[in-house]
Amino acid sequence: MTLVSAFDDDALGDLDAVGLVAAYRSGTLSPTEVIEAAIARTGKANLELNGLAYEAFDRARSRAKATHAFGGYFDGVPTFVKDNVAVAGMPTMEGTDAWAPRPETVDGDFARSYLATGLIPLGKTQLSEFGFSASAEHPRLGPVRNPWNTDHTAGASSSGSGAFVAAGVVPIAHANDGGGSIRIPASCNGLVGLKPSRGRLPLDADMRQMPIRIVANGVVTRSVRDTAAFYREAEKVWTNPKLAPIGDITGPGRGRLRIGVFTKSIRSECSPEVKDATLATAALLDRMGHRVEHLGSPPVPQSFVDDFLLYWALLSFALVRGGKKRFGESFDRTRLDNLTLGLERHASRNLHYLPRAIARLATLRRRMLRQLGDFDVLLTPTLAAEPPRIGHLDPTADYDQIIERLMDWVAFTPLQNVTGDPAISLPLAQSSNGLPIGMMFSAHLGRDATLLQLAYEIEEASPFRGIRSAANEKAVVEK
Repeated sequence: MTLVSAFDDDALGDLDAVGLVAAYRSGTLSPTEVIEAAIARTGKANLELNGLAYEAFDRARSRAKATHAFGGYFDGVPTFVKDNVAVAGMPTMEGTDAWAPRPETVDGDFARSYLATGLIPLGKTQLSEFGFSASAEHPRLGPVRNPWNTDHTAGASSSGSGAFVAAGVVPIAHANDGGGSIRIPASCNGLVGLKPSRGRLPLDADMRQMPIRIVANGVVTRSVRDTAAFYREAEKVWTNPKLAPIGDITGPGRGRLRIGVFTKSIRSECSPEVKDATLATAALLDRMGHRVEHLGSPPVPQSFVDDFLLYWALLSFALVRGGKKRFGESFDRTRLDNLTLGLERHASRNLHYLPRAIARLATLRRRMLRQLGDFDVLLTPTLAAEPPRIGHLDPTADYDQIIERLMDWVAFTPLQNVTGDPAISLPLAQSSNGLPIGMMFSAHLGRDATLLQLAYEIEEASPFRGIRSAANEKAVVEK
């Protein structure tokens, strides 16, 4: 077991993003020294974690010297962007090496909004190929490893972002979520990860073209206040008039909530230790005065798993069949992994079922509202078990094996991608192996603020344990 901590007694220290902003404003720190510290930490941690897809260190240094020229609350705070959105001057490789890299000429819609908050990208982070797997283990690019234990996955697809934030390389990083990929790496790495309501943040053009917009952009952080501050600042740059604003959430809400608890997904019960952690979280909520009700399994039709898989496969079908048009003549499908190609085959064999599958998925939110509309929040595990070892989700294995293991492990997260509802993973437990276990809280569309208020309250009642604490404890034991 190797625990990777990039925390050091440098300019970054153990400050979160809000803490860095306060230090800049007081004059105790400068962006140039913080960016240098983050670059040094990247080099140190990436040797073990393999989370870096593209480095833009010189660009970050230049940008740090001109912070006040750009503005934004987070001006000077180091970050990373996941390598599936367009950033001018950086290639977008989508977690694969199936075509020749070429730099983007302009920022995509999301990067334009994200960077307008003042965040300084040090580069791009690695993901699973096209984000299809919940573990980034590319046969040539290598696996992204969990900083709590490098024998295990950092979760995907936003794996590089999750690993770097948890290890202390940067305090905040971009993630996006089409089936759980903000919440999954948050759970695996002991972070806060909010998948916001559909339409809360802008999407790049390719993601807007989906029949059902299952993808949502967001961030992973080590503190609730960083996540809340990001959404506050993001709303100053871009707003969706169809959604109630989140606003400036700085602490717990006063109201008591009606919370429904599920420990069973549509596929199966979660592992015993994850179930115990969920029930312990429910008991904590009850002690806090919330009205907690234990339920069976979510009222999701049995067709949901097959419908979502077919829709997921459609994305692979479009990418593989349109590869040369989208990625250039160098695109080589023989360099794609077995999961991507298996999904493409699944879609091609079942396209005739797609219209009904999409129609059923499109009505799922109304069905959930009818069944669970009286609840303010739902609690489930984020994942059905602790982060698996590298190799469990090996994308070179047989497709049927990979997809069955994937669906068993990520059985709880895809629901909110279809309904569009917000959901947040909080680091509230650890497995017997010392790996983080996330608890997921979801709310009705547009009620992201409710989740942030509840997250503040839970963080106060049960403070999150990070890698720096674990590393210090380990050092004491070794002495």
